[in-house]
Amino acid sequence: LLLSADPGDFLDKVSTLDRIGARNSDRLRRLHEAQRVLDQYRADAGRRLSELKRTTTELKRHKKSVQRRLGTARRLLHRMTPEDRAAHERASRGTGRAPTPLVAGAASSARAAAAVGAVRSVVGSPYGWGQAGPNSFDCSGLTQWAYRQAGVAIPRTSQGQSAAGRRVSLAEARPGDLVVYRNDASHVAMYVGGGQVVHSPYPGSQVRYDPVGMMPVSAVTRP
Repeated sequence: LLLSADPGDFLDKVSTLDRIGARNSDRLRRLHEAQRVLDQYRADAGRRLSELKRTTTELKRHKKSVQRRLGTARRLLHRMTPEDRAAHERASRGTGRAPTPLVAGAASSARAAAAVGAVRSVVGSPYGWGQAGPNSFDCSGLTQWAYRQAGVAIPRTSQGQSAAGRRVSLAEARPGDLVVYRNDASHVAMYVGGGQVVHSPYPGSQVRYDPVGMMPVSAVTRP
């Protein structure tokens, strides 16, 4: 103030500089906050991209495995006599009907019961390779979709679903449990009680009921 010819003018300038400094500080704070949010979005996008890549890799591996088995099955079918083919189709088709409700048993939880209701609701829908509903399904897409309707997230592939929950024995199976077949866990169905499962078997078929022992069981899991 002693060096200023006009103390009032000097104070006005100081006040103006203070306001400018405060505005700049506020802008800097908002910039840092925006950068923090951007970093969070970037990290989340990176995680989702990694998950998508893992799922894509699993699906490609699963597709190759299924294609190999389909090729083997076609070669075997070509070698079968018409009588053997008819017997094979009867055995693989099962009854196609819903099990008797009186022996269906109780689901292990409300979410499992909801998943059973969902999977029953799409019996008759067509098989669709790589499809997870709502109009067509492959085997693991069907079980994943059914549990999604119950608010439960499970892995996309049958191999992933084989470890999606607590393992139980086949004798302990309850409606809503996932029944995984073959040593390579290449097929999955949902147990619905009464010794029956609902599953989406193969290209050209429909979602249907079949006996739980239609193929060798490798695991039973309870999501």
